[in-house]
Amino acid sequence: MNGSTVQPASLELWIETQYRHSARLMLHGISATGIVKERPGFGQRVRARPGSVVASPVLASYDPDPDYFFHWYRDSAVVMDALRILFERGTLGAEALQRFDEFVQFSLELDALDGRSLVQRPQWRTAVRADFTKFLRTDADLEQVQGERIRGETRLNADGTLDISRWPRPQHDGIATRALTLMRWLRLPALGVATHKAATRLLQADLDYTRRHWQQPSYDIWEEDLGLHYYTLCAAAAALGDDPVTADIHRRLDAFWDAGGGFYRSRELADGTESPKQLDIAVVLAAVHTDLPGARHSPGDPRLHATLQRLEELFAAAYAINAQRPAGAGPAMGRYAGDVYYSGGAYYFSTLGAAELCFLAARRSDPAAAQSWLRRGDAFLETVRSFTPPGGELSEQFDQRTGAQTSARHLTWSYAAFISATAARDRALQGPRQLA
Repeated sequence: MNGSTVQPASLELWIETQYRHSARLMLHGISATGIVKERPGFGQRVRARPGSVVASPVLASYDPDPDYFFHWYRDSAVVMDALRILFERGTLGAEALQRFDEFVQFSLELDALDGRSLVQRPQWRTAVRADFTKFLRTDADLEQVQGERIRGETRLNADGTLDISRWPRPQHDGIATRALTLMRWLRLPALGVATHKAATRLLQADLDYTRRHWQQPSYDIWEEDLGLHYYTLCAAAAALGDDPVTADIHRRLDAFWDAGGGFYRSRELADGTESPKQLDIAVVLAAVHTDLPGARHSPGDPRLHATLQRLEELFAAAYAINAQRPAGAGPAMGRYAGDVYYSGGAYYFSTLGAAELCFLAARRSDPAAAQSWLRRGDAFLETVRSFTPPGGELSEQFDQRTGAQTSARHLTWSYAAFISATAARDRALQGPRQLA
């Protein structure tokens, strides 16, 4: 396969090795206090604070790699959930607890941000280069960023200051996903009393925000379309649990089923138009990140299985690297048809998300079906293996034609996706678990 590397003969051995690589490399993006990001165009010098989680610790400036030295709500939640897995499996001990405590404190301190202070003291604009002023947020926009509106921000600087650039906002999925991560950490008896208390306070605020805003249009996880989104609604339903509004969220989710197409649609646009991105891996990621109970919108949902099948068919036909894949390897998975971001190609977290859905489905199946799901999940892992170098480095994408890594290097979400997928595989190997 083009772009592939020589790997150990055993998939099991590679998983063990790559797990260690992923754990080590993911940590570089958490509390990366030794890294300073210079943004001369914006007149900024950003030093990461303890508790921040950068999407990538690589100091890039679209040269050609993108600048991902930001704390995204969703990415940070996914990464911190993977950190929990490392702790529960004994890969990390006290360091994981310390990083989680820092994350909680950093997140709480973000609530004090107020965009009005930037409006009242506009001197910062004079440090911005003339050719970058077109990328700046307006005063009218910044004046609205106060109180709970901070939670509608898509991303913040890693030093805990507001992102001053124009960006698609609001985005509601990250706060619901963070609430899920907090709930999972709060189940651990090893948390200290102070950390538990602070995390509970943060969780309550996140749940309150999610309860108030789940019906309001926001941007999708790719930050491209304003509307209601399957991923965002799934995250809200999972976070709110037994809350009375959850039944309403499930009814909205049911309406995303496209009977003619045989898949869950990813979005309903706020302007009422039909999106060409309806078949989107975000639907699979929704099931993986939330792991809802029950028969609908969960890893056991036959309609989600049908959606995965449609996505497999889409990318198997669209990507040259899939036409060349050997027997026993699943298709490399992207986001949606017609993607043009960087290579518009395969994403590590998309392919790993497909694998994880298979492993989660195996736990909800009878033994015979579980074996089939396990083989299917392993087929996706074989493809990730083919495009992962011996050092374990994972970027955001691997090119749909050559398999070369592209877009953001050392994407923390990619490492988190590997950790969570292989943890789900280990649980699946222990046998099925039926959920009501």
